[in-house]
Amino acid sequence: MAEARLPKGYEPDQVEDTWLDFWEKQQSFTPGPDDDREPYTIVIPPPNVTGSLHMGHALNLTLQDILCRYARQKGYNVLWIPGTDHAGIATQNVVERALAAEGISRQDLGREKFVERVWQWKEEYGDKILNQIRKLGASVDWSRLRFTMDNGLSRAVREVFVSLYEQGLIYRGNYITNWCPRCRTALSDLEVEHHEKKGGLYSINYQFADGEGALTVVTTRPETMLGDTAVAVHPEDERYRDSVGRMVELPLTGRRIPVIADIYVDSGFGSGCLKVTPAHDPNDFELGQRHGLDSIRVIDDEGRMTKEVKGAYAGLDRFECRKMVVQDLKAAGLLVKQEEYLHKVGHCYRCRTVIEPNLSRQWFVAVGPLAEKAKKAVVDGDSRIFPANWNRLYFDWLDDIRDWCISRQIWWGHRIPAWTCAACNELIVSREDPKVCPACGRTDLIQDEDVLDTWFSSALWPFSTLGWPDRTRDLEVFYPTKVLVTGFDIIFFWVARMMMMGLEFMHEVPFRDIYIHALVRDEQGRKMSKSTGNVIDPLLMIERYGADALRFTLTAFAAMGRDIKLAEARIQGYKHFINKIWNAARFALMNLEEGLEADDRWREPRNFSHAYILHELEQVKKSVSRSLNGYQFNEAAQTLYQFVWHTYCDWYLEMIKPELYSGDEETRKTAASCLEKTFSELIVLMHPLIPFVTQEIWDKMPGRQGQDLSGVDFPEQRPWCEDQDLEKKMDFFQELVVGVRNIRSELNINPARKLDVLLLADGDDAGFLRENEDVILQLAGIRELQIDPGIGAPQAAASGVVKGYEFFVPLAGVIDFQAEIQRLDKELSKIQKNMEGLNRKLSNENFLNKAPDEVVEKEKAKLGELQEKRQTLERLQSKLARLDSQG
Repeated sequence: MAEARLPKGYEPDQVEDTWLDFWEKQQSFTPGPDDDREPYTIVIPPPNVTGSLHMGHALNLTLQDILCRYARQKGYNVLWIPGTDHAGIATQNVVERALAAEGISRQDLGREKFVERVWQWKEEYGDKILNQIRKLGASVDWSRLRFTMDNGLSRAVREVFVSLYEQGLIYRGNYITNWCPRCRTALSDLEVEHHEKKGGLYSINYQFADGEGALTVVTTRPETMLGDTAVAVHPEDERYRDSVGRMVELPLTGRRIPVIADIYVDSGFGSGCLKVTPAHDPNDFELGQRHGLDSIRVIDDEGRMTKEVKGAYAGLDRFECRKMVVQDLKAAGLLVKQEEYLHKVGHCYRCRTVIEPNLSRQWFVAVGPLAEKAKKAVVDGDSRIFPANWNRLYFDWLDDIRDWCISRQIWWGHRIPAWTCAACNELIVSREDPKVCPACGRTDLIQDEDVLDTWFSSALWPFSTLGWPDRTRDLEVFYPTKVLVTGFDIIFFWVARMMMMGLEFMHEVPFRDIYIHALVRDEQGRKMSKSTGNVIDPLLMIERYGADALRFTLTAFAAMGRDIKLAEARIQGYKHFINKIWNAARFALMNLEEGLEADDRWREPRNFSHAYILHELEQVKKSVSRSLNGYQFNEAAQTLYQFVWHTYCDWYLEMIKPELYSGDEETRKTAASCLEKTFSELIVLMHPLIPFVTQEIWDKMPGRQGQDLSGVDFPEQRPWCEDQDLEKKMDFFQELVVGVRNIRSELNINPARKLDVLLLADGDDAGFLRENEDVILQLAGIRELQIDPGIGAPQAAASGVVKGYEFFVPLAGVIDFQAEIQRLDKELSKIQKNMEGLNRKLSNENFLNKAPDEVVEKEKAKLGELQEKRQTLERLQSKLARLDSQG
């Protein structure tokens, strides 16, 4: 036996950086566009430049990396493009907080200096998440690293904006937007998170101007009442048919507003009367447009009441104003009712401030025509969504889509390429910065202050990263991409918009497949969050258990459409699997010699064990290919886990040890040849899931030193190795070995004690067992195996049945029945005493009332375990007594 080529234990931290450097130096993941192989492209969902790797990233990156490494094995020319997103609002907030710590604001610096500071921050901290992505083993092409605000992508953004503007699909107008008073910017509908919040529901009387009666309106935002310009009722609501056209007094203002009829009104909600505030509600805005109502803005960009409201309300914070308005309504006798109300309130997705629907002048994309194409592409199968149940949500959103507000009132981002001439007010939208006004020739041009929504540049990611608007060779070869792997939470933010832009500017879908992975939750199924304290840090897990253990855990639980319930113990458990592979490699390498990689003795296996493992390996190849082709990542992982741990390590390696240690050279070399072939192919199969440990092992195998495993082809299929009868024979073999082992375990027989076994088998089955008798004796701890259908049942013997054949294990002289029965008596007495103590505790009302629920449940579980153990030992004691009586 050769000396081990691997250390006793696998230490990931001593291995991972070595191979990361190796792959980068080899340019293993940098494909050329002129390669003859079929292209396979993935673009990484660009993480925010402010971000840090979380478990969702780890899952997303692991699945993408598996697909890329697997595609390389299958002969594709694989390009995986990395990059980061400038994350407008998030990055600006980070830098503003840093400035605040210095006692200055962005306004103190001015726009140009502030943007310089953001770039400085990006250069200093922006690569943090890229380094973390690298630690996970992502096989991206770092030479093609992109950033959404680099020069090439910025040119693409401007080209798309101007092109859409020229087509009339980008326009500027007054519209209700979601406004964040903290970030002081408009937000798209998708950037608003709705959370349930306790508030008030206020019923207010609006008295008719002629003094005869009143209408009662119901609202959750009484401060916006100050901007009402009408009260609306449903035209078919008999209660108010005579009220339409009359005027009511707007409480606390002295203004008179009309009562109008509109089918939008829900006559079943509240009183059926709707206050209409066109400047502060999107539905009211539409209603106001239909009826020609004024829009009075009563809340400003900072969330304070405007001068339009006059009096004591002007300048108040919107929530302070709400309190004052309610007090004044009470005092005036106009507040009919106030009740607690639980409802969903919109919050800014970045700073969690309650958003304010506000009327402002913004830039929009008219997405209707683009959305139709994006929907049709999925309906026609040009792009497929996995799992398919997400199709309905995708379609519903596109069917109900509103124009996309793309302007943001911040400084960090792609500034809108629009200028206004100060002299003649001409609007200029241009691909290049204009020097003079085309209308009047003056040079006093003022660029729009707003920047574009971060998702605008992200929507161009699949083609802008490949060099568009230039017709580059990369763009020609690598577009469209093969698959997009992403979370369901950005189907609308990103996936649908990439579909729109890809179809509009490339006239082809940006990706053939869209794989939507689930969330990673804690072990109780809760969303991970800092506030809950249940976050599992992937970087810490890599530090403790290695990247491969984390990757394999996430993959093993990545069932399509099912959230992952993750616990650190599971990662630790799969670290044991990595160790199992390592130990198998140590054993294999101690029995492999140089030159075996070219030895073909394995083609003619001399016995059952090798023929069986070659057959099983073919099933694994087919299963892994089928699973990964269908994005069934967990099935690929479980197939490999079961095969490696149980079939290969627990059985095959044990079965071939006599041959490997044989004095017959041909027997030994044939066994070693089969071992080398199967183990090397197994390492290749596992590589996409666990790249580091497999590369380290590969490098130590004969004839493979310095070879890049990521470039090795997927093992070829060998149909001639398949034989379903081998599975039946193995089942028979295992049943016998396990049956004998179970008797030994159940009767507490010393593992070192060799047993005799009598088996009543005949025919081919008996012949098969005799051919493999040496292996059976070794694995089952048998001294002598007699195979004869005519054997009589011996006295005092344990028995079992395999494949319909009875077998017996004589126990005379093996077990001291009386001594064992007495030992069990003592064990049962101890269990009884412990059960009585637990029963007393669980009958104690004081304990049950004061102890935490989890403590009580733990004690109940202990009692259940003891009851089960007692039953098992009592059955065993009865069995021993019966066997003793037979002797």
